[in-house]
Amino acid sequence: MANEVVLLDLKASPFAARVRIALEEKGIEYKSQVEDLSNKSSTLLKMNPVHQQIPVLIHNGKPICESMVIVQYIDEAWSHKPSLLPSGPYRRAHARFWADYIDKKIYPIGRNLWASEGEVKESSKKDLIQCFKILEEQLGDKLYFGDESFGYIDLALIPFYSFFYTFETLGNLCMVAEFPKLVEWGERCLQKESVSKSLSGQKEVYEVILQIKQKLGIE
Repeated sequence: MANEVVLLDLKASPFAARVRIALEEKGIEYKSQVEDLSNKSSTLLKMNPVHQQIPVLIHNGKPICESMVIVQYIDEAWSHKPSLLPSGPYRRAHARFWADYIDKKIYPIGRNLWASEGEVKESSKKDLIQCFKILEEQLGDKLYFGDESFGYIDLALIPFYSFFYTFETLGNLCMVAEFPKLVEWGERCLQKESVSKSLSGQKEVYEVILQIKQKLGIE
């Protein structure tokens, strides 16, 4: 148990995907323990008693919760391996700002888009389009948000690439027409093995969302 790493995981979760990518980027061996959130394990309830949600990284018996907190922990705990965060205090602050923006905007607005109807859905669609426009402007003509190499902001956002088909189908959007640079960026990220093996497919995520909608009684 010198360096035991367990991830309380869920395949379609964009938040768990962030942690899987970070672990793969650092070359860290870990055990994935998939959770059923409708029947939460005693391990999950013990390791994350506050939120009772995944992901949870358990490193030598000690839990770390919340996806980007976990990513930063991984970066610090395995500091002898290439850093996920950029160098220098300003660039690190800049990366954390955009990761926080993604956290506060993309998932909650996206969920409102597919889980609502009428005015709420239309309002959410407008908000999501605006968020993606801002992110595409931030990307500009760079290969990655961190410039020439895949980094912290890319890692924060790329799991939501798996939701693009859901946004298109349930939100009546065309991502490649509206945000061609973001789509190209997503395809570029998927060429990395750490990303491709960690993400769920877009159709797979769509099927999961349809199941959630059915359980919630949302047409």
